Amino acid sequence: MTPQPPENRDKDAGRWSDLGRPPLNATALRRALVRPGSLWTSLDVVPATGSTNTDLAERAARGEAAEGAVLVAEEQSAGRGRLDRAWSAPPRSGIFLSVYLTPRVPVERWGWLPLLAGVATATAVSRAAGIDTALKWPNDLLVTSAEESGGSGTGGAAAERKAGGILAERAGDGVVVGIGLNVSLTAEELPVPTAGSLALAGARTTDRDPLLRAVLRALEHWYGEWQTADGDPAASRLQEAYAAGCATLGRSVRAELPGGGDLTGEAVAIDGDGRLVLATTDGVQQPVGAGDIIHLRPATPAGPGDGAGHEG
Repeated sequence: MTPQPPENRDKDAGRWSDLGRPPLNATALRRALVRPGSLWTSLDVVPATGSTNTDLAERAARGEAAEGAVLVAEEQSAGRGRLDRAWSAPPRSGIFLSVYLTPRVPVERWGWLPLLAGVATATAVSRAAGIDTALKWPNDLLVTSAEESGGSGTGGAAAERKAGGILAERAGDGVVVGIGLNVSLTAEELPVPTAGSLALAGARTTDRDPLLRAVLRALEHWYGEWQTADGDPAASRLQEAYAAGCATLGRSVRAELPGGGDLTGEAVAIDGDGRLVLATTDGVQQPVGAGDIIHLRPATPAGPGDGAGHEG
Protein backbone atom coordinates (compact mmCIF):
# COMPACT_ATOMS: atom_id res chain seq x y z
CA MET A 1 0.00 0.00 0.00
CA THR A 2 1.28 3.43 -0.93
CA PRO A 3 1.85 5.56 2.18
CA GLN A 4 -0.40 8.62 2.49
CA PRO A 5 1.24 11.99 2.00
CA PRO A 6 1.75 13.80 5.32
CA GLU A 7 -0.84 16.43 4.42
CA ASN A 8 -3.53 13.73 3.91
CA ARG A 9 -2.64 12.04 7.19
CA ASP A 10 -2.99 15.41 8.92
CA LYS A 11 -6.45 15.93 7.41
CA ASP A 12 -7.63 12.49 8.53
CA ALA A 13 -6.22 13.00 12.01
CA GLY A 14 -7.89 16.36 12.27
CA ARG A 15 -11.27 14.96 11.31
CA TRP A 16 -11.27 12.57 14.24
CA SER A 17 -9.01 14.44 16.66
CA ASP A 18 -11.88 15.73 18.81
CA LEU A 19 -13.88 12.66 19.79
CA GLY A 20 -16.28 14.84 21.77
CA ARG A 21 -17.30 16.49 18.48
CA PRO A 22 -18.00 13.70 15.99
CA PRO A 23 -18.96 14.53 12.41
CA LEU A 24 -22.60 14.64 11.36
CA ASN A 25 -24.02 11.47 9.82
CA ALA A 26 -25.21 12.80 6.47
CA THR A 27 -26.64 9.45 5.33
CA ALA A 28 -28.76 9.06 8.45
CA LEU A 29 -29.91 12.67 8.26
CA ARG A 30 -31.03 12.27 4.65
CA ARG A 31 -32.82 9.03 5.50
CA ALA A 32 -34.72 10.75 8.32
CA LEU A 33 -35.54 14.03 6.60
CA VAL A 34 -35.52 13.69 2.81
CA ARG A 35 -38.54 11.53 2.02
CA PRO A 36 -41.68 11.66 -0.14
CA GLY A 37 -44.04 14.38 1.04
CA SER A 38 -41.38 16.17 3.08
CA LEU A 39 -40.43 19.80 2.59
CA TRP A 40 -36.79 18.78 2.47
CA THR A 41 -35.72 17.70 -1.03
CA SER A 42 -31.95 17.41 -0.58
CA LEU A 43 -29.45 17.60 2.26
CA ASP A 44 -25.72 18.09 1.79
CA VAL A 45 -23.09 18.19 4.52
CA VAL A 46 -19.75 19.77 3.60
CA PRO A 47 -16.60 19.65 5.75
CA ALA A 48 -15.99 23.40 5.56
CA THR A 49 -17.07 26.48 3.67
CA GLY A 50 -17.00 30.23 3.92
CA SER A 51 -20.77 30.69 4.28
CA THR A 52 -23.62 28.24 3.72
CA ASN A 53 -25.92 31.17 2.94
CA THR A 54 -23.59 32.42 0.21
CA ASP A 55 -23.13 28.95 -1.27
CA LEU A 56 -26.84 28.13 -1.35
CA ALA A 57 -27.75 31.58 -2.68
CA GLU A 58 -25.31 31.08 -5.54
CA ARG A 59 -26.91 27.72 -6.33
CA ALA A 60 -30.36 29.34 -6.30
CA ALA A 61 -29.19 32.14 -8.60
CA ARG A 62 -27.98 29.52 -11.08
CA GLY A 63 -31.30 27.65 -10.85
CA GLU A 64 -29.57 24.68 -9.20
CA ALA A 65 -31.47 24.70 -5.89
CA ALA A 66 -34.99 23.35 -5.49
CA GLU A 67 -37.24 24.39 -2.63
CA GLY A 68 -36.30 22.39 0.42
CA ALA A 69 -32.58 22.20 -0.33
CA VAL A 70 -30.54 22.03 2.88
CA LEU A 71 -26.82 22.82 3.11
CA VAL A 72 -24.94 22.10 6.34
CA ALA A 73 -21.29 22.83 7.08
CA GLU A 74 -19.14 21.26 9.77
CA GLU A 75 -17.14 24.49 9.85
CA GLN A 76 -17.65 28.03 8.57
CA SER A 77 -14.83 30.48 8.09
CA ALA A 78 -16.90 33.46 6.92
CA GLY A 79 -20.30 33.07 8.50
CA ARG A 80 -22.39 36.24 8.47
CA GLY A 81 -24.95 37.74 10.77
CA ARG A 82 -27.08 40.82 10.48
CA LEU A 83 -25.30 44.03 9.48
CA ASP A 84 -22.61 41.86 7.82
CA ARG A 85 -21.03 40.90 11.13
CA ALA A 86 -18.43 38.16 10.72
CA TRP A 87 -18.48 35.02 12.83
CA SER A 88 -16.63 31.71 12.99
CA ALA A 89 -16.44 28.78 15.40
CA PRO A 90 -14.35 25.63 15.94
CA PRO A 91 -15.10 22.71 13.61
CA ARG A 92 -18.14 20.59 14.58
CA SER A 93 -18.88 22.85 17.58
CA GLY A 94 -22.25 24.01 16.29
CA ILE A 95 -24.99 23.71 13.72
CA PHE A 96 -24.38 25.86 10.65
CA LEU A 97 -27.08 25.40 8.02
CA SER A 98 -29.02 27.15 5.29
CA VAL A 99 -32.28 26.16 3.62
CA TYR A 100 -33.87 27.37 0.39
CA LEU A 101 -37.56 28.24 0.42
CA THR A 102 -39.89 29.55 -2.30
CA PRO A 103 -42.98 30.67 -0.37
CA ARG A 104 -46.32 30.59 -2.16
CA VAL A 105 -47.72 33.46 -0.13
CA PRO A 106 -47.89 37.21 -0.82
CA VAL A 107 -44.37 38.56 -1.04
CA GLU A 108 -45.10 41.29 1.52
CA ARG A 109 -45.41 38.53 4.12
CA TRP A 110 -42.00 37.00 3.38
CA GLY A 111 -40.52 39.21 6.09
CA TRP A 112 -41.96 36.76 8.62
CA LEU A 113 -39.53 34.01 7.52
CA PRO A 114 -36.66 34.91 9.90
CA LEU A 115 -39.12 35.17 12.79
CA LEU A 116 -40.65 31.84 11.77
CA ALA A 117 -37.19 30.28 11.77
CA GLY A 118 -36.60 31.75 15.22
CA VAL A 119 -39.76 30.18 16.63
CA ALA A 120 -38.89 26.82 15.06
CA THR A 121 -35.30 26.86 16.32
CA ALA A 122 -36.23 27.96 19.84
CA THR A 123 -38.96 25.36 20.27
CA ALA A 124 -36.82 22.57 18.78
CA VAL A 125 -33.82 23.37 20.97
CA SER A 126 -35.96 23.66 24.09
CA ARG A 127 -37.49 20.24 23.54
CA ALA A 128 -34.44 18.39 22.24
CA ALA A 129 -31.86 19.88 24.62
CA GLY A 130 -34.09 20.41 27.64
CA ILE A 131 -33.13 24.04 28.23
CA ASP A 132 -35.02 27.32 28.39
CA THR A 133 -34.77 29.43 25.26
CA ALA A 134 -36.00 32.88 24.33
CA LEU A 135 -35.97 35.10 21.26
CA LYS A 136 -34.41 38.56 21.06
CA TRP A 137 -36.06 40.50 18.25
CA PRO A 138 -35.49 40.14 15.40
CA ASN A 139 -33.24 37.13 14.95
CA ASP A 140 -31.33 36.01 18.06
CA LEU A 141 -31.75 32.88 20.17
CA LEU A 142 -31.01 33.40 23.86
CA VAL A 143 -30.19 30.81 26.52
CA THR A 144 -29.30 31.12 30.19
CA SER A 145 -25.80 30.08 31.19
CA ALA A 146 -26.08 27.26 33.72
CA GLU A 147 -23.34 28.57 36.01
CA GLU A 148 -24.93 32.02 36.14
CA SER A 149 -28.63 31.21 36.40
CA GLY A 150 -28.46 30.78 40.15
CA GLY A 151 -26.09 33.66 40.78
CA SER A 152 -26.95 36.39 43.24
CA GLY A 153 -27.25 40.09 42.68
CA THR A 154 -27.59 39.97 38.90
CA GLY A 155 -31.10 38.66 38.31
CA GLY A 156 -32.12 36.11 35.71
CA ALA A 157 -31.98 38.55 32.81
CA ALA A 158 -28.29 39.26 33.39
CA ALA A 159 -27.47 35.64 32.56
CA GLU A 160 -29.03 35.75 29.08
CA ARG A 161 -26.55 34.74 26.42
CA LYS A 162 -26.86 34.65 22.65
CA ALA A 163 -26.40 31.10 21.42
CA GLY A 164 -27.84 31.37 17.94
CA GLY A 165 -28.94 33.62 15.14
CA ILE A 166 -30.85 33.69 11.88
CA LEU A 167 -30.25 35.46 8.58
CA ALA A 168 -32.73 35.47 5.66
CA GLU A 169 -31.69 36.69 2.20
CA ARG A 170 -33.51 36.86 -1.13
CA ALA A 171 -32.00 34.50 -3.68
CA GLY A 172 -33.27 33.40 -7.08
CA ASP A 173 -37.05 33.02 -6.86
CA GLY A 174 -37.03 32.51 -3.12
CA VAL A 175 -35.26 33.03 0.17
CA VAL A 176 -32.22 31.44 1.76
CA VAL A 177 -32.64 31.16 5.52
CA GLY A 178 -29.45 30.58 7.51
CA ILE A 179 -29.42 29.30 11.07
CA GLY A 180 -26.34 29.25 13.28
CA LEU A 181 -26.34 27.60 16.70
CA ASN A 182 -23.52 27.33 19.22
CA VAL A 183 -23.75 23.78 20.58
CA SER A 184 -20.63 22.59 22.39
CA LEU A 185 -18.51 25.73 22.64
CA THR A 186 -16.71 26.11 25.95
CA ALA A 187 -16.39 29.41 27.79
CA GLU A 188 -12.84 29.76 26.46
CA GLU A 189 -14.02 29.29 22.85
CA LEU A 190 -16.78 31.89 22.90
CA PRO A 191 -16.11 34.76 20.48
CA VAL A 192 -17.23 37.39 23.02
CA PRO A 193 -18.09 37.18 26.75
CA THR A 194 -21.78 37.84 26.06
CA ALA A 195 -22.10 34.76 23.84
CA GLY A 196 -23.34 31.38 25.01
CA SER A 197 -23.81 27.79 23.92
CA LEU A 198 -26.17 24.91 24.59
CA ALA A 199 -23.46 23.13 26.57
CA LEU A 200 -22.93 26.12 28.86
CA ALA A 201 -26.70 26.35 29.34
CA GLY A 202 -26.77 22.80 30.72
CA ALA A 203 -28.17 21.01 27.66
CA ARG A 204 -28.97 17.36 28.24
CA THR A 205 -27.40 16.56 24.87
CA THR A 206 -24.89 18.18 22.55
CA ASP A 207 -25.33 15.48 19.89
CA ARG A 208 -25.82 17.58 16.77
CA ASP A 209 -27.64 14.91 14.74
CA PRO A 210 -30.87 14.86 16.82
CA LEU A 211 -30.64 18.62 17.34
CA LEU A 212 -30.42 19.24 13.60
CA ARG A 213 -33.30 16.86 12.90
CA ALA A 214 -35.41 18.63 15.53
CA VAL A 215 -34.70 22.07 14.07
CA LEU A 216 -35.53 21.02 10.51
CA ARG A 217 -38.72 19.22 11.55
CA ALA A 218 -39.89 22.23 13.55
CA LEU A 219 -39.07 24.51 10.62
CA GLU A 220 -41.07 22.27 8.28
CA HIS A 221 -44.04 22.34 10.68
CA TRP A 222 -44.15 26.12 11.09
CA TYR A 223 -43.51 26.77 7.40
CA GLY A 224 -46.39 24.46 6.52
CA GLU A 225 -48.74 26.19 8.99
CA TRP A 226 -47.74 29.62 7.70
CA GLN A 227 -48.24 28.66 4.06
CA THR A 228 -51.58 26.99 4.76
CA ALA A 229 -52.70 30.33 6.23
CA ASP A 230 -51.44 32.15 3.11
CA GLY A 231 -48.70 33.76 5.17
CA ASP A 232 -51.12 35.29 7.70
CA PRO A 233 -49.12 35.45 10.96
CA ALA A 234 -52.25 35.62 13.11
CA ALA A 235 -54.18 32.78 11.45
CA SER A 236 -51.09 30.53 11.51
CA ARG A 237 -50.51 31.46 15.19
CA LEU A 238 -46.95 32.43 14.28
CA GLN A 239 -47.37 35.96 15.61
CA GLU A 240 -48.72 34.60 18.90
CA ALA A 241 -45.93 32.03 19.23
CA TYR A 242 -43.21 34.59 18.52
CA ALA A 243 -44.61 37.06 21.04
CA ALA A 244 -44.92 34.33 23.69
CA GLY A 245 -41.24 33.43 23.35
CA CYS A 246 -39.83 36.92 22.82
CA ALA A 247 -37.62 38.18 25.66
CA THR A 248 -37.63 41.67 24.16
CA LEU A 249 -41.30 42.38 24.85
CA GLY A 250 -42.09 44.18 28.08
CA ARG A 251 -38.58 45.60 28.39
CA SER A 252 -37.03 48.99 27.91
CA VAL A 253 -34.87 48.84 24.80
CA ARG A 254 -32.81 51.05 22.54
CA ALA A 255 -33.20 50.51 18.81
CA GLU A 256 -30.12 51.54 16.84
CA LEU A 257 -31.61 52.28 13.44
CA PRO A 258 -30.12 51.66 9.99
CA GLY A 259 -28.43 54.76 8.66
CA GLY A 260 -27.85 56.20 12.12
CA GLY A 261 -30.05 57.43 14.91
CA ASP A 262 -31.75 55.50 17.66
CA LEU A 263 -35.07 55.17 19.42
CA THR A 264 -35.68 54.28 23.06
CA GLY A 265 -38.90 52.96 24.55
CA GLU A 266 -40.71 49.96 25.96
CA ALA A 267 -41.17 47.05 23.56
CA VAL A 268 -44.91 46.43 23.71
CA ALA A 269 -45.87 44.29 20.69
CA ILE A 270 -44.95 42.50 17.49
CA ASP A 271 -47.23 43.88 14.78
CA GLY A 272 -48.73 42.10 11.77
CA ASP A 273 -45.66 42.88 9.67
CA GLY A 274 -43.27 41.38 12.21
CA ARG A 275 -42.07 44.79 13.37
CA LEU A 276 -41.22 45.58 16.98
CA VAL A 277 -43.53 48.26 18.40
CA LEU A 278 -41.94 50.66 20.91
CA ALA A 279 -43.94 52.88 23.25
CA THR A 280 -41.81 56.00 23.60
CA THR A 281 -41.79 58.46 26.47
CA ASP A 282 -43.77 60.99 24.44
CA GLY A 283 -46.71 58.57 24.20
CA VAL A 284 -46.16 57.47 20.60
CA GLN A 285 -46.19 53.80 19.56
CA GLN A 286 -43.46 53.52 16.95
CA PRO A 287 -42.93 50.34 14.86
CA VAL A 288 -39.31 49.39 14.13
CA GLY A 289 -38.77 47.23 11.07
CA ALA A 290 -35.00 46.89 11.23
CA GLY A 291 -32.20 47.77 13.59
CA ASP A 292 -30.01 46.59 16.40
CA ILE A 293 -31.98 46.12 19.63
CA ILE A 294 -30.26 46.56 22.98
CA HIS A 295 -32.05 45.42 26.13
CA LEU A 296 -31.63 48.14 28.74
CA ARG A 297 -31.28 47.42 32.46
CA PRO A 298 -30.58 49.77 35.37
CA ALA A 299 -26.99 49.64 36.60
CA THR A 300 -25.92 46.95 34.13
CA PRO A 301 -24.05 47.06 30.84
CA ALA A 302 -25.96 47.23 27.58
CA GLY A 303 -27.81 44.14 26.41
CA PRO A 304 -26.32 40.72 25.86
CA GLY A 305 -25.67 38.65 22.85
CA ASP A 306 -24.09 40.91 20.25
CA GLY A 307 -21.62 39.12 18.04
CA ALA A 308 -22.23 35.46 18.92
CA GLY A 309 -23.85 32.52 17.27
CA HIS A 310 -24.40 34.12 13.88
CA GLU A 311 -25.68 32.20 10.93
CA GLY A 312 -25.24 31.45 7.28
